[in-house]
Amino acid sequence: MAESQQEPARPAPEGPRGPGWVLIGFRGSGKTTVGRALAERLGVPFVDTDEQIVRRAGRSIREIFADSGESAFRELERAMIAELNPSPAKIIAVGGGAIEDRRNVARLRKLGRIIWLDAPAAVLTARIAADPETETTRPSLTGLSPADEVATVLLRRRPLYAQACDLRVDATSDTPAVIVEVILKAFPPASA
Repeated sequence: MAESQQEPARPAPEGPRGPGWVLIGFRGSGKTTVGRALAERLGVPFVDTDEQIVRRAGRSIREIFADSGESAFRELERAMIAELNPSPAKIIAVGGGAIEDRRNVARLRKLGRIIWLDAPAAVLTARIAADPETETTRPSLTGLSPADEVATVLLRRRPLYAQACDLRVDATSDTPAVIVEVILKAFPPASA
């Protein structure tokens, strides 16, 4: 079993973390899939903030963007993250753009260790294109072609992911089970 490449955990830049695990990364990085696997492995709840927003709004993220704009979605996202309670420990997957708001990052740090699932733009583009729900659920962020959009937005977000995370995991080719092992090796339940 190959082990994902990872960057070592860094000391928390702003104090202690909550008891959970928070997954960040671009769409298509595997946050929901890995999050569900990690939650199942640990026997803890899993929360996908995008799924919670869709459930609460009664419409897809694409529809929220079309009807109300990205800023309205980001406000819903910020409110959803603010409502999350650190206890009990849980696995949380947030939308790819959540880290663009410093208030979200500060709140996520209080919820748990932040793990960035990273992959190259070409891999993310291929995964997004292969997802049958992309057309109906994922809004365009730029109006560019899918490949250009991923490259453009990822260029802006990569430094933010790096700054926010406690651990970067290469999610390019390993299975969710391998990625879960990498995360737990870095942050076992007792240390989170």
